[in-house]
Amino acid sequence: MEKSKKTKLKIISAVATVVIVLGLMVFLFSGDNFIILKDIFRSDSRDELRDLLSDLGYKGYLTIGFLSMLQVVMTFLPAEPVQVLAGVTFGFPIGLACCTAGVILGNTVIYILYKIYGDTMTELFDKKLHIDKEKISKSGRIAIIIFILYFLPAIPYGMICLLAATLQMKYPRYILVTTLGSIPSICIGVGLGHIAIASSWVVSVIVFAVLIAAIIVLWIKKDYLFEKLNEYADKQKEPYSSKTVVKSYHHFRLEIIYVISRIIFFFKGVKVKYTKKVADVECPAIVLVNHGSFIDFAYAGSLIRKKSPNFPVARLYFYKKLYGDFLRSFGCFPKSMFTVDLDSMKNSTKVIKDGGVLAMMPEARLSTAGEFEDIQEGTFPFLKKMGVPIYTVKICGDYFAKPKWGGKLRRGSLVEAELDILLTKEEVEALTVEEIKARVESALYYNEFEWIKTKPGLKYRSKNLAVGLENILTICPICKQKYTLSTKRHDIFCSKCGHVATLDDRYSFVGATPFENFGDWYRWQTELTREQILADPDFALTSPVTLKHSSLDGKTTLRTVGEGVCTLDRTGLTYRGTSDGECIEKHFPISELYRILFGAGENFEVYESREIYYFIPENPQSSVDWYICSKIIKDETPKVIL
Repeated sequence: MEKSKKTKLKIISAVATVVIVLGLMVFLFSGDNFIILKDIFRSDSRDELRDLLSDLGYKGYLTIGFLSMLQVVMTFLPAEPVQVLAGVTFGFPIGLACCTAGVILGNTVIYILYKIYGDTMTELFDKKLHIDKEKISKSGRIAIIIFILYFLPAIPYGMICLLAATLQMKYPRYILVTTLGSIPSICIGVGLGHIAIASSWVVSVIVFAVLIAAIIVLWIKKDYLFEKLNEYADKQKEPYSSKTVVKSYHHFRLEIIYVISRIIFFFKGVKVKYTKKVADVECPAIVLVNHGSFIDFAYAGSLIRKKSPNFPVARLYFYKKLYGDFLRSFGCFPKSMFTVDLDSMKNSTKVIKDGGVLAMMPEARLSTAGEFEDIQEGTFPFLKKMGVPIYTVKICGDYFAKPKWGGKLRRGSLVEAELDILLTKEEVEALTVEEIKARVESALYYNEFEWIKTKPGLKYRSKNLAVGLENILTICPICKQKYTLSTKRHDIFCSKCGHVATLDDRYSFVGATPFENFGDWYRWQTELTREQILADPDFALTSPVTLKHSSLDGKTTLRTVGEGVCTLDRTGLTYRGTSDGECIEKHFPISELYRILFGAGENFEVYESREIYYFIPENPQSSVDWYICSKIIKDETPKVIL
């Protein structure tokens, strides 16, 4: 019975709508009304209309803008008459500007009202919009759906704005989406008014009739259109993944990067000297690069750019789609550091099988204090198995030009990058894994403080040369207190001792510190920590942390998933806390934990397959200690008799 009443009501509404439309058409096109209608569309009446509104001065523009705002806020007011009026009186550009300004203001008012009154407002419009808000809110296509709604008939702008506000958009995105979505329909309305004056009345009536016909068709099909819109919102895009299948690329791309890098180095006051001890790289091949600075890819890539090398890059930088797509375009592929990563292994093997050049940085992390870091044992059997020539790019001065803990490039820097062959294919086949290891470590070894002694005239210019050192130097050599150090310009201070040292323009110390440079200081600090760990069988490093994981949608790099406590002891690294609303306990056994990576003064991190456990400690300055302690525990614990 109820269904029958609804059906009758729909039929009566439809018939009434048709009767009203036909009545209006008869009224407009009968008798003197038809003559009046023709006069409105006559081009010679434009000046009269303009003069009429010009009498108001600037208030004329404000009037159109205010009316446009009003039709957004008061949803029962149609937008088209105001827009047509704007086109008739001001022409297209000015009419569009006035209407758009009013719509922006109206959209803003709706946003503010929703923030004040919340869901009480949405109850007024739920019956008008036949869409599934829950599906739309979970969809990755919110902006596109909002745009589509602006093209559907009989939906006031205000309702669409309110829907956008309920989807918890931030204001900048909200105002951008709702404004851009409304502009096409504003253009149609204003354009219709402009055509009415600029063209003959016949053309104007034809355009008007076509638009009316389109609106009627869309209105008849509105239920079908809403159904399709809900289906579109329900379709889930494939979640973004850092997984990558390595691809080849044309070396011209690296040529562009090479030119750009040279320009940047020039303006930053960095001199780069490239040397090739071999005529060319024989493909397929592996090129090993030492890793003192974040921008070593630029130096190594410049030397072997004509071979279109493929670099494995920390997976962290692939979590954001924008960065990942950029890196993939240059043949890079992700690698989860210090863990089993089958994707990276497959990609590395594929590069060699396809006859390419695999450019690796086997230290797999930036140098902490300007000295060669160790290489994971599994690297050397891989080199042996590939059975291809091995080349090296030895870079010196890169760490001092932009250290791990520092900020901008230092003016006056000199970077030397040298390409040489380390092992021929025949030598790789003949040598044992241990012999290959010895050759690689010897070829890649570097110490920036030893290197700078060979460059007596080299001086670094930076106002903040020492700033950031407190993020790798955590123990004061005078009072032995931890986390009391701070830096300013070239100076290092201790909150207990006062001024400790000054860093000169060759990275050496002047002052009370017993060390010649921060490399010596870092080694002393590491040995002090080693003694502490070896003397205490129950040693444990612990801290409250914030946990982050990889982004789910690729729009950002990381997302915060929980908080808890991290503990590092001889059994490994353990996290106890929350993750995506659940309480968890995650343990990384020391047998599987090679090194804990860290960002100076930022975080420490561990990979597990494609996922990252990115921990931000309560005191970010302590991040380096997690790296130092993990290295000591991994290397020394088996030697200790408990």
